[in-house]
Amino acid sequence: MMLLKIAFRNILRNGRRSLMTASAIAVGAIAMILFGEYVAFIMVGLETGAVENGGHLTVYHKGYFDFGSGNPAAYSIGNYQGVIRLIENDPQLRSEITVATPTVTLFGIAGNFGIDTSKTFFGTGFVASDRIKMRQWNEYGIQRLGRANDIGVRDDDETHGIVGIGMARVLGLCQPLKIANCPAPPKPEVSAVADAPTPDVNLAELSARDRSTAQTHADMAPRIDLLAATAEGAPNVVSFFVNKAVNMGFKELDDSYVGMNLKLAQDLLYGRGEHKAVSIEIQLHRTEDMERARARLDALFKQHGLDLEVHDFKELTPQYTQIISFMSAIFTFISVIMGVIVLFTIVNTMSMSVMERTNEIGTARAMGVRRSGIRRQFLIEGWMLGAIGATAGVILASLLATWFNHAGVTYTPPGQAYPVPLLLLTQGVGKLLLSVWFGLMLMATIAAIIPAGRASRMLVVDALRHV
Repeated sequence: MMLLKIAFRNILRNGRRSLMTASAIAVGAIAMILFGEYVAFIMVGLETGAVENGGHLTVYHKGYFDFGSGNPAAYSIGNYQGVIRLIENDPQLRSEITVATPTVTLFGIAGNFGIDTSKTFFGTGFVASDRIKMRQWNEYGIQRLGRANDIGVRDDDETHGIVGIGMARVLGLCQPLKIANCPAPPKPEVSAVADAPTPDVNLAELSARDRSTAQTHADMAPRIDLLAATAEGAPNVVSFFVNKAVNMGFKELDDSYVGMNLKLAQDLLYGRGEHKAVSIEIQLHRTEDMERARARLDALFKQHGLDLEVHDFKELTPQYTQIISFMSAIFTFISVIMGVIVLFTIVNTMSMSVMERTNEIGTARAMGVRRSGIRRQFLIEGWMLGAIGATAGVILASLLATWFNHAGVTYTPPGQAYPVPLLLLTQGVGKLLLSVWFGLMLMATIAAIIPAGRASRMLVVDALRHV
């Protein structure tokens, strides 16, 4: 206790220098904490977006993850209703699952023959009510702005759905869907071919007939035709009415996406054959249960002889781990810089203190204080400076984070089409605060080793006659 009192008095002897040193430590703590809370917010935001759109776990037929994207019909799940019942009725999984829902993904050609245009598409069929329920998942309480509650697909209407804004633009649906800032497609120039044979059918009449068919009901949504190959390889065409166009966040997806009712996707992909599901998405109440639920699903499928495999959202969303790794690397880089600044600041401050107190050190050594006692005294002073600065930094960072969260700053994160509040995660970051506080205090103590060692090695005679 006496050493602590002496160390505190020595710090106050040159209050201005001690204040600047503690301020440098506090600034380092503020920088690391605020950026750490921002990284934590990015992590939970990415996780929330991935889970609300695709669930925590996805069940596939074995082999689909490696080969099924090119031929989804060949790697589909038969009797998927029975598989879902098996999952939902399992005693270990029943209390952990929020939604278990089938989905169908397929590829094909979307055409608007009223204006003689077509585009390849990537389609997703889902149960609208289940998707709406999944979008309510918000374990971390993140606010959403600008996102419509109407997803454009309903359970009771199999023929209506949504497309990406890029797809709507290519197919000439900007005006019918009232899409702002959407240019009309240019009219192609048709050049006459000399000596061309006269067609047996009137193409102008057929084109006009397609246009009149597409506009039979003025109050109906615009119609396009979807063409895909069934599981048997036969071409299949269905009519699809577009309720709305949505921004998918990625241009490649925005230019090709079609979202539809599960039944319509099954009709298009399987035709008159057995209607299957390409995957089963499973959303849990809590992310921390994901690994346990995955292990249970693997055991359950093996027990019942089902040729199925399970993948989590991190495997299906590689950009999630890439962004997390990138942000973690930046946080580590900033932490190293702040640590080096603290190191040199403490070394400089303690070295100045040693020089000013040379006579005092000689007197203490002459009175019988051992070298270890001198070394311990300066280490305690360094530790105390680190503790004061780190504590002030933690308090100020918490106050600044609270102020920033009420400032109303928003941004559009990568892969999303709607803005979200830009926040600093202040809940559940106790480990971060403790790590920064302890790390800076430890760094300050380590930095004091060099000047403390120099002070302890002084010769008594040289220290007493120092001027």
